[in-house]
Amino acid sequence: MSLYDRVRELPLLVESYALDPLELAVRPDFTRRTTVVRLQGSGEEGVGEDVTYDGDEHERQQARGPVLPLAGGWTLDSFSRHLATLQLFEDAPAQHAYLDYRRWAFESAALDLALRQGGRSLGHVVGQEPRPVTFVASGGLGEPPTTERLRAFLDLYPGLRYKLDARPAWGDDLVSELVELGCVDSIDFKGHYSGTVVDNPPDAPLYRRIVDAFPDAWLEDPALTAETREILEPHAERVTWDAPIHSVADIEALPWPPRTVNVKPSRFGSVERLFAAYDHCAERGIGAYGGGQFELGPGRGQIQLLAALFHPDTPNDVAPGGFNETTARSGLPSSPLGVMQRPTGFLAAQVV
Repeated sequence: MSLYDRVRELPLLVESYALDPLELAVRPDFTRRTTVVRLQGSGEEGVGEDVTYDGDEHERQQARGPVLPLAGGWTLDSFSRHLATLQLFEDAPAQHAYLDYRRWAFESAALDLALRQGGRSLGHVVGQEPRPVTFVASGGLGEPPTTERLRAFLDLYPGLRYKLDARPAWGDDLVSELVELGCVDSIDFKGHYSGTVVDNPPDAPLYRRIVDAFPDAWLEDPALTAETREILEPHAERVTWDAPIHSVADIEALPWPPRTVNVKPSRFGSVERLFAAYDHCAERGIGAYGGGQFELGPGRGQIQLLAALFHPDTPNDVAPGGFNETTARSGLPSSPLGVMQRPTGFLAAQVV
C-alpha cells in the first residue's frame, strides 16, 4: 500500500476556516511574513502555514478573509481535488511556486484536521515512529560575506553543522576560513531561481573553488552550463537538488541519477505528490533530506515531524527557528533533535 493510500480516504469535515498572520523582523531590510491556515470542524482544528515569499500576497489574502468554498464533508483526497480547482490567489502570483506553497498550507491543515477528527497521529497511520532528527542550520554569510555570525553560533553549539548559500563574493580567504571551521555539510548554489532576491547565476570559478575545497559536502542546485557541467560531472554523486523538485517526474528528469534529493514539502503542493516522492525514493534507494521555507509557525513543526518519520538521519534543513535569528543565543536544542508528535494530527507536539 502506498503512503498516500493510507491517508486518502480519511474522513474530513470542514465547517469554517480562519487566517492568522505571522511575521518576524529578520533584519532592517527584511521582514518574513507567513499565514497560518486554521481549518475547523467537529470541535477540532487543523493547521498549516502558507510560506509564500511575498508579504503583499499575505496581506491581500488576509484582507479577503475566509472566502474559499471549503465547507463540507470530504475525504482527504476529495478535498485535495477540490482545492486543485480553486483560485487561491486573486491574480497570478509573481512566482509560480507560490501556487504550491499556498496549496500546501491548506493540504497540510486538512491532513492535520482529518487525523485529529479520526483520533490518530500521522505516524500511526503511516506505520512509522518518529526518531531523533539530524539537522543543519542554513543561510547565507551576508554581503559582504563574513563568518562572524556563524562563529557566534559555533561558540555556543560547537557541533552545529551548516548548509550554506554560496555567492560569487566568496573568495579564497573566506573559503579557507570555512574549511578550517569544519562545519559545512552542504553548499547551496541556488542556481535555479529567477526573479528572486537569491538569484545566483552560474559562476564556474566559484563552482570549482567549492568543489575542490569541500570534497565531502553535498552540492545543491547548481546551474548547469557547459563550463559548470564539466566541473561537476566527476562529482555527480555529490550533486543534489531542491528548487527543481516538485514531483516524482522531476526526480526522474534530473541530469544525473541522484544519491539524495531535498524533499521540501511545500514545493510539492499536495500530500499526494509529497508522499509519492517518499515512496519513489524508498523504492529506488534514493536518499532524502527535508527542507524548510523559513516557517514561523506550525509549518516548522510539520517539516520536523516529516523528517523524524521518513528521513531522520540525513542533513535535514529543519533547524529550530532560533538558528535563523540574527544574534546567537543559548538554550536552543542541539542535533539530533528529539521530535514528539501529538497523539492526534499532523504536528510535532514538542522538540527537545
